[in-house]
Amino acid sequence: MSQELSASLEDYLEEILALEQRDKHAHVRDIAKRLKVKMPSVTGALRSLAARKLVNHRPYGVVTLTGKGRRVAEAVTKRHRLLSAFFKDILGVDAKIAGENACRMEHFMDDDVLERLASYVEFAQKCPLQACTWEGGFGRFHEHGVKPENCERRLDEMLAEFRRRNKGDLKVEHLTLDRIKPGQKA
Repeated sequence: MSQELSASLEDYLEEILALEQRDKHAHVRDIAKRLKVKMPSVTGALRSLAARKLVNHRPYGVVTLTGKGRRVAEAVTKRHRLLSAFFKDILGVDAKIAGENACRMEHFMDDDVLERLASYVEFAQKCPLQACTWEGGFGRFHEHGVKPENCERRLDEMLAEFRRRNKGDLKVEHLTLDRIKPGQKA
């Protein structure tokens, strides 16, 4: 979270960015509708954001982000999307619930934690095994626990699927340790 901004003000910036992307600018009534607040609340928040040089706004006019405001809004939006993807794709949470929880958490995560979470989500989504995703294996663990025979069977299934997708291009040779020579990589 930005040191100088409350979670509420960050939410305003995030909504203004979304409206700008859709309509090139925002209006007080549209911001109020999206955030489910009254128009005087929006006006007060816009005054505070304008004083920090994060938005351009004149009474009864359109609202746009300044360069600094855009950077903050994009950072908040990125955090929201990452958390939502983690909850939905990795933990298997319903999309609406994932979005609501992401909205609450996006303001309070340290950058280091966020970077590690981003790396994990990218790994889980790109890994050919997909064991870290809800559908790929984590959901089974959550529901039934882990049993070694289930993991071995699932690994065999995933390897067979991987080979089918690659049309057998990948040859996997199984070696026992007694067949590996000193210094040989395996």
